[in-house]
Amino acid sequence: MEWNRKNIWYLLGIIFAGIAFYVGLQHLDVIGGVFSSALSLLSPFFVGGAIAFVLNVPMRAIEGRLPFRGGRAAALRRPLAYLLTLACVAGVLALASLVIVPNVGEAVTGLAAQLPETVQSVQQWLQNLSEQTPAFGQAISRLNIDWESLMQKMPELLQSAGDRLLSSGAAFLSGLLGRLFNFFIGFVFSIYILMQKEKLGRQGRQCLYALLPERAGDRCMDILALSARTFSSFLSGQCLEACILGSLFVVSMAVFRMPYALLVGVLIALTALIPIVGAFIGCAVGFLLIAISDPWQALMFVVLFLVLQQVEGNLIYPHVVGSSVGLPSIWVLAAVTVGGKLFGVAGMLVFIPLCSVLYALFRGFVFRRLRRRNVPAEKWEQAPAMPDRPHRLKKKTGA
Repeated sequence: MEWNRKNIWYLLGIIFAGIAFYVGLQHLDVIGGVFSSALSLLSPFFVGGAIAFVLNVPMRAIEGRLPFRGGRAAALRRPLAYLLTLACVAGVLALASLVIVPNVGEAVTGLAAQLPETVQSVQQWLQNLSEQTPAFGQAISRLNIDWESLMQKMPELLQSAGDRLLSSGAAFLSGLLGRLFNFFIGFVFSIYILMQKEKLGRQGRQCLYALLPERAGDRCMDILALSARTFSSFLSGQCLEACILGSLFVVSMAVFRMPYALLVGVLIALTALIPIVGAFIGCAVGFLLIAISDPWQALMFVVLFLVLQQVEGNLIYPHVVGSSVGLPSIWVLAAVTVGGKLFGVAGMLVFIPLCSVLYALFRGFVFRRLRRRNVPAEKWEQAPAMPDRPHRLKKKTGA
């Protein structure tokens, strides 16, 4: 290798990079703290970007359908579309609150009224079971449960629990105020993004082509366009799937005359925004609400949920969400499983469109390789036929 200035600087860069990597491995806790502080500092902007991306999907559709396009009125299309989008989102949340809050309050009131009767019925059931099963009765007698003293101490237990909640309320309120402040900053930041998205996009493309070669910039733009299209389609498909599942529960529960049909349907529609597993949260809440009035109907509700969950998991979700993002059903389930294991609910929401983008890129790479190598299509379109099983030669035996 020739020892010129360029090669010397190249070797020095490699040496300093190796030293920095070694020092970083020796101080991972410091690097982790710096990284965590940077994420905490930039979290309002990440929240604002996420809000802008979500609101941009309905806002783009509303803006495209507004009538006035020329003259001074055209400048009002973007703010009007944004206000209509906020009105739609606020209307959906208000309707959900009008359904959920009164019914939940009624259910809690009913639970508080039926609590003594429930304790007595459980006590009677345990007594009958102990009489019918002596071994169970002996086990219960060893526990030595005093139900009367337990009922008398119930207000004291509730008061002590309330005192503990109040003592930890200051820390909870501080964390809640911090999250609300970050959300407010992010919301304001999302307004700037949505009002000036064309200008920001143009500036981003300028930086991209200024830092990368033109061919690499074109490839990055194709990947970004595919990612934006896939994430938008996933968001639309997820909302559609949640509405379908909630409607199925409302109709089926009304047919079987189960209580809280509208409330449970709305709860399941909201929790179903979490891919695949979110509906189970709504099932648990619905089971508790129905069990207050009729335990047998609560068991019927669980059976109904299992049936509809099979229909939703095997038919509705893979076809509605999977087709909207261009991802086969088996990879939808794999993306939800891996994303949930790694990053919880956020991983479930992100991994489906992310895997769709990776799937599309890898599929394009495979097709380009096949064309470049001139592999005939009949070699991979159909599976090769299995050869017939050779006949075994029978040994001739002498007489």
